[in-house]
Amino acid sequence: MEIDNIYKILEKEVVNYNVPIVDLMKARGNSSFKILIATILSARTKDETTSRAVSRLFSKVKNFEDLENISLKKLEKLIYPVGFYKNKAKQLKKLPIVIKEEFDGKIPSEIDDLIRLPGVGRKTANLVMTAAFDKHAITVDTHVHRIMNRLGYVKTKTPFETEMILRKKLPKKYWKNINYFLVAFGQTICSPVSPHCSKCPIRKYCKRVNVKSSR
Repeated sequence: MEIDNIYKILEKEVVNYNVPIVDLMKARGNSSFKILIATILSARTKDETTSRAVSRLFSKVKNFEDLENISLKKLEKLIYPVGFYKNKAKQLKKLPIVIKEEFDGKIPSEIDDLIRLPGVGRKTANLVMTAAFDKHAITVDTHVHRIMNRLGYVKTKTPFETEMILRKKLPKKYWKNINYFLVAFGQTICSPVSPHCSKCPIRKYCKRVNVKSSR
């Protein structure tokens, strides 16, 4: 199958690319608490910005008790300038309460429970499942949605549709790493506008759907 070849090529290629922040934290053995918080903060934020924000935050906040006790203003200051930092600070303040009242103080490991947490949508929930709990899940962000459609592997209009099709079509052994590979690949080679097709290692497998111009 072409997807097998694509996966094997990307597996070798992405080691040379910058690693997304959450995967980097997983590789360094961080706790599920830190992975959850970092994942929430990383939404609509560049990895470099997220990295600096989590470093500041985790120097002051080590657990849910710390998060509960810190003031909203101080929390905002620590995570600034991540995207929507004021809204995310409010969500983080609500987290300890929900975790305590609904999940007995423990971070849930199933998607239907994770999406009940403040600031956690399907993408974040899937990412936490794989990065924090090493479970099979498919994290679909804009990179995964764009590249899978560009390859011609799926034909979908939304990330949710892409996730549902991939759950049926993509071999389960590829689920955990596909987001990491495609985010790194999308940030480096397969950009949204004018992708670097001339140096793409998987070009022969790509149908280049909706690619108007390339480098």
